[in-house]
Amino acid sequence: MKTIFIAGVLFSQTVFGQDAKELFNTASGFQRTGDYSNAILVFNQALQLDPDNFEYKKQLGYTWYLKGDLNKAKTIVEPLLNSKEADVQVYQIAGNIYVGREEWKTAQKVYERAIRKFPDAGELYNDNGNLQMNFKMYDAALSSWLKGIEKDPTFPGNYYNATKTYYYSNDPMWCIIYGEEFMNMESYSTRTAEIRMIVLESYKRLFNDPSLISTIIPDDDKRKRSKGSNGFAQAYKESLGKQLSVVTGGVDLDGLIMARTRFILDWDKNNSEKYPFALFDFQRRMLREGMFESYNQWLFGPAVSQAGYKAWTNLHKQEYDSFTKFQRNNQFKPRPDEYYNDGKFSLVNPGY
Repeated sequence: MKTIFIAGVLFSQTVFGQDAKELFNTASGFQRTGDYSNAILVFNQALQLDPDNFEYKKQLGYTWYLKGDLNKAKTIVEPLLNSKEADVQVYQIAGNIYVGREEWKTAQKVYERAIRKFPDAGELYNDNGNLQMNFKMYDAALSSWLKGIEKDPTFPGNYYNATKTYYYSNDPMWCIIYGEEFMNMESYSTRTAEIRMIVLESYKRLFNDPSLISTIIPDDDKRKRSKGSNGFAQAYKESLGKQLSVVTGGVDLDGLIMARTRFILDWDKNNSEKYPFALFDFQRRMLREGMFESYNQWLFGPAVSQAGYKAWTNLHKQEYDSFTKFQRNNQFKPRPDEYYNDGKFSLVNPGY
């Protein structure tokens, strides 16, 4: 029996398939911990045993990319794009390599090719939008992220980028909606804290500029209102506009919770059947379960006042603990076929 000793690990070469897999798992462990030199060494050993393995080659190329050798990474990954096994991840890796090498047009072609092959992969729209944003192609980037939300509603990255971009538009409504959806999908990260501030400021902007909210809709127009994107947006603004009186003294946390409570009750009564929407159903469930205040404290409290948020959670520990337990066990998931954005927007001072 032949044995090999790699990076402090002893391997026997008795069973071809099993040994290659064992080496691959070891290399993957090195990759995860940032030990790229050892990862490359062991990935190469695995490929000696199984030289045609697509996954091994892909991860070897990715490790060279992580190590910073873009030339070596390109040499390994580029041929994989023509393989029948080419998956979403290999296109992402190739795109990152081309971006790193400043081969912008090639990167764009890779993303376009990938999206044609995998039209429902949200991560590809996200990467494509990031590339377009680097070139200050703001409208194109936002269009890519919106298409990603439409095609893959459970991938959070497109919501994050769309929220940040809508913050610089003349329509904070979508900033509010996408931001809250993102926070529920990626609940405890630095990006969550960033979006929390943006959504709070967007509420202030919406309530401080009544021209952004339609408060009175003629009955004839209500009857004509379509079931599509324009109808959803109009219904949202109408329902939220009814709550202006709650925040006449300013958008503080108590007023925001009251406005959002009244909004969801109004939406449930007048619009929920015509415009089913998972986020509003989730809010309604929070109300029904008696957790809506805790939910809103979690959403906005840290952005309003860290000290006030900490004091509230200490004073209401039992109910807040019940909410966080519920949140862990009942993850919010947007539903397919509930995409209401018509894609029309006007960016003002994108700020990137």
